[in-house]
Amino acid sequence: MRTKRLAPYALLAPAMALLALVFAYPVVAVVNQSLSVPGLFGVTHRGFGNFSIIFKDPLFWSSLENNLKLFLTIPFMVIVGLLIASLLYSRTSGWRIYRSLAFLPYVLAVPVIGVVFSYMLEKDGVLNEALSSVGLGFLRHDWLGNPSLAIWSVAAVIVWQQLGFAIVLFLSRMIAIDESLYDAAKVDGANSFQRFLYITLPQLARVIEFFVAISFINMLSWVFSYIYVMTGGGPVQKTYVLELYVYEDAFRNGLSNLASAASVVILTVATIVLAFQAVVRTRVDRIAV
Repeated sequence: MRTKRLAPYALLAPAMALLALVFAYPVVAVVNQSLSVPGLFGVTHRGFGNFSIIFKDPLFWSSLENNLKLFLTIPFMVIVGLLIASLLYSRTSGWRIYRSLAFLPYVLAVPVIGVVFSYMLEKDGVLNEALSSVGLGFLRHDWLGNPSLAIWSVAAVIVWQQLGFAIVLFLSRMIAIDESLYDAAKVDGANSFQRFLYITLPQLARVIEFFVAISFINMLSWVFSYIYVMTGGGPVQKTYVLELYVYEDAFRNGLSNLASAASVVILTVATIVLAFQAVVRTRVDRIAV
């Protein structure tokens, strides 16, 4: 009997050991390095000195602010994704083709997208030329060279690339909803909006919660490629994000201890997001049931 109880743990042991090696050890190493403060004559001190340095760095806070700005794209993607998924769910002619076209940007390589849009959004790029050709030249801007517009231009590209995932995710769940629920609602006199509000949204609650949580983590720790390819952190460091801040400290400035401290901050924020997701999921499960 005892052997049977231990058998599952024995089968899981290799996988758990691999996870500990791949994930747990690097996390412990980064935390340990973040608490190691180099001193004079090669003496290393233990403490929070690295965190004190990055918290006094204006670039760190502006990088965090840009990540928070990117968070604002998430509710937009949820709303637009729901609207487009609802239109496709109505089985309009050619809806499968539209679904594929909507998802296509999501499978493209981020560096490729970044390079293409960096040419499109430059001062004499395709977008400005197109605006001028239709009499909207007054809308011309240096989309990536203007410090007040650059981060929002990058955000627009991220939305364009990520929106297809939201659409397909929501549409897949809509297709799985029992049609009898809608039929019963129609019999009771519910209109289209009421059916969406009281049937579709509750059924999509778990999927929406999953997408929001994943998007928060992506906007916190997955936008490096866009920034690095499209702006490089410019103009005048106005598009720095935390990932780029870590990269600059670790590989260009040789300040691995400060980079580790910034990485721990990212890890902490991501952990908080996941903890919040767990709380939200508990409540969503109650609604879905």
